[in-house]
Amino acid sequence: MMRLLMAATACALAFAGAASAQDYNATPNYGDITLAPGFTPDPYLVSLRAGGDMSASNAGSGCSGYITRAPDYRLNWSGKGSLNLKISVLSKADTTLVVNGPNGEWYCDDDTGEDNNPLVTLGSQAGRYEIWVGTYSSSSPAPAVLSISELANF
Repeated sequence: MMRLLMAATACALAFAGAASAQDYNATPNYGDITLAPGFTPDPYLVSLRAGGDMSASNAGSGCSGYITRAPDYRLNWSGKGSLNLKISVLSKADTTLVVNGPNGEWYCDDDTGEDNNPLVTLGSQAGRYEIWVGTYSSSSPAPAVLSISELANF
């Protein structure tokens, strides 16, 4: 009986932990796009509201800010190009960026881009990329522009 109770408790804790994490399979808040190397127009821009109520640190060490449970945007990259993918954000707010790559690896940034905007530069691996745009503080969501490009970044 004690073993059964311990097993049930362990299962409940496992599900509780999963419930508080980002859900990369959820429907994206602002849509999705399929792009291929050499796409036009480049950059591809998406207006959105950055931020959320979940700590981005749930995605892994080095991730900061506050994001939503569902991704903000999903990129389906349909081929291997010779150029890197540059995912960046422009906002008057202090924004952060979290990307889940097709290999299941998490990529995060806060201030690598121009004017301390977030920037994640990735090899051109085909697959699905989930993108979250966060705010550094948990205050109200902020207007932002997400850029997906092979040529430039914010």
